[in-house]
Amino acid sequence: MQPVRSQPRSAPDGAPSSASPRIVIIGAGPTGLAAGYRLRELGYDNWVMLEARDKVGGLASSEKSANGFTYDIGGHVLFSHYEYFDRLFDKLLGDEYQLLLRESWVWMCDRFLPYPFQNNIKYLPKEVVLECLLGLVEAQKQPLDVSRFRNFEELIHGVFGAGIAKYFMMPYNFKVWAHPPKMMNKEWIGERVSVVDIKRVLGNVVLDRDDAGWGPNSTFKYPLHGGTGGLFERMQPYVADNLRLNTPVSHVDVDAKEVVLADGSRERSDILMNTMPLDVLVKGMTGDGPEGIRCEASRLRHSGGYIVGIGLKQPSPSKKCWMYFPESNAPFYRVTYLSNYSPEVVPDARTHYSLLAEVSHSEFKPVDRRKVVEDTIQGMVNVKLLRKEDRADIVDAHLIERDYTYPTPSLERDGALHAVLPWLETKDIYSRGRFGAWRYEVGNMDHSVAQGVEWVNRILQDDVANELTYLAKRGC
Repeated sequence: MQPVRSQPRSAPDGAPSSASPRIVIIGAGPTGLAAGYRLRELGYDNWVMLEARDKVGGLASSEKSANGFTYDIGGHVLFSHYEYFDRLFDKLLGDEYQLLLRESWVWMCDRFLPYPFQNNIKYLPKEVVLECLLGLVEAQKQPLDVSRFRNFEELIHGVFGAGIAKYFMMPYNFKVWAHPPKMMNKEWIGERVSVVDIKRVLGNVVLDRDDAGWGPNSTFKYPLHGGTGGLFERMQPYVADNLRLNTPVSHVDVDAKEVVLADGSRERSDILMNTMPLDVLVKGMTGDGPEGIRCEASRLRHSGGYIVGIGLKQPSPSKKCWMYFPESNAPFYRVTYLSNYSPEVVPDARTHYSLLAEVSHSEFKPVDRRKVVEDTIQGMVNVKLLRKEDRADIVDAHLIERDYTYPTPSLERDGALHAVLPWLETKDIYSRGRFGAWRYEVGNMDHSVAQGVEWVNRILQDDVANELTYLAKRGC
């Protein structure tokens, strides 16, 4: 399509034209907000953003409990691959943020060891260390050729060996994804999983050497106020004139080029950016559309999450940031000392602290909602985050529920996306963001912001070649 020219601010609202078509954005999460911010930055006004909830931020928003604790929807940290995101962060927050040094750990065999697990197995019982080393040596006998693995489970065993697979990689990944690793592809990994350097692992064991330096986020930023959601709430004033909260979308009428709202009203959409889950968008579409497209979209898999916030009337007992839990003695896969990120997320940081636990669920990993808070507290006792007597000091327990938290990089995913996303674009529908594009590997907050910005650059400036993040490449 031809690039859309920026229009003067006096253009009639909602009036379609070849020069200034009506743009509709579904969702005010990081991708939708970034797209709206960029549209305003470029002086384009003929657009509207529709958000079902009463606040912005999507999965990057935060909630404040009745007892004065702020909890994020998951253990987010702010580190960036993009100069644009860095500049935006600086503009929105100024100096009102914390700069933190990552301190991440793994709880296994009744002890904490530094992350990543595979580089620090020396902390485990000797028989477990031996099993992990023997499995690693056996796996590394063959040259690394990722193409020979058919799925993520085969990659785990083929790269890490039977021992590391048994004790960490298999149980932990099932807890996170709520899908067996054999159902997942291997293409999503990138920098998300630390692969293994056998010389480094052996050296750490023999020389008794600590090794906690891996990762793209060894330092990270965090908003001083409002949790992670505080960053995106500061974007709201820049898009407020075009933002409609409490406006859930029912479906999209493809033929009429209209977004149908839950109240039955319709919004003209010459160009649509969608950030709602792709499978939900396609399932609800009306109008002319190949049945095969709906079938492909229905093959996409995801997990939901319960995020359990626990507030205690005690000073924080640890300087840890977050911890991973692969074993079955706790329902959560990760816990964050959220009050270590900012003193403003608890009523009084001198006397209170907070823990944020994440529990995934799916048809393959059901979780009883009625018991998840109590099971989480008991799990914290089991892994010695809490003592039994600490229960008396729990002054807050807050449950956040989301049906969509992780877009699963399943074996079917790429084939489905290659069919669905290009077809949507022939209808001037562009699906972006964590669940709009369904590419977890570019689903961090900075990636999501970049998708929104790059999409606007494409639409307004015909900058197709640089819409790279959406294609799971480096962009912005």
